[in-house]
Amino acid sequence: MDEKTVPILPCRTIQPVLDFYTALGFEVTFQQKSPNPYGIVQRGGIQLHFFGLKQYEPSQSFSTCIVQTDDVDALYESFRAGLRAAYGKVPNRGLPRLGQPKNTSHGVRQFLMTDPGGNCIRVGQPTSDDQHHRPAPKETFARALHHAALFADSKNDPAGAAKIIDRALGLTDERPTPLQLLRLLVLRADVAVRLGDRNTAASTLAEAASVHLTAEEAEFARDDLRHLTDLQGC
Repeated sequence: MDEKTVPILPCRTIQPVLDFYTALGFEVTFQQKSPNPYGIVQRGGIQLHFFGLKQYEPSQSFSTCIVQTDDVDALYESFRAGLRAAYGKVPNRGLPRLGQPKNTSHGVRQFLMTDPGGNCIRVGQPTSDDQHHRPAPKETFARALHHAALFADSKNDPAGAAKIIDRALGLTDERPTPLQLLRLLVLRADVAVRLGDRNTAASTLAEAASVHLTAEEAEFARDDLRHLTDLQGC
């Protein structure tokens, strides 16, 4: 037996969704305009189906699915390049948008991608056989980063993430390490961009760019530094 599951995801209008996935290197293998709008895209072993729904509101969507890969970073770079070619930049606010790869607390390295229909595609690669969530760190700033990342991505609550980071960075009796500071500032700028708070985003990005890291710290912060560059181009 050789079963597979294929998600069928909603969108208000089919064509912008198909154009988005075409930019990512997908092939449109089927499109029906009437009586019921429907489309299928495929890239290697990834196949996604979409149906049109006029009353659908993409910004309020909770539709999501998981794509598993054995090379999440290569897929991310491919998608990133495709979006930059199609949009002139890597979109990271509104719809569509592409999030940066992150190592999660449940043994997966993943990035989140949201298409014009509001569907969140979670592209991940297992990094551990244990897929259970690890306990939150006890150290103040590691814990803040852990919870803020969950609010920003898993709960899609950028305002909640901003509050956690602002509270941590406002402490006067403790200070984060340079690496922790950079990660907190980049995430704070990210959620500010999502919230449309350009002033906070600009000041936070400037502060993040001024953080001095050793070569070893910069290697650990590779994902964050790349995302910093993308945010600066917004």
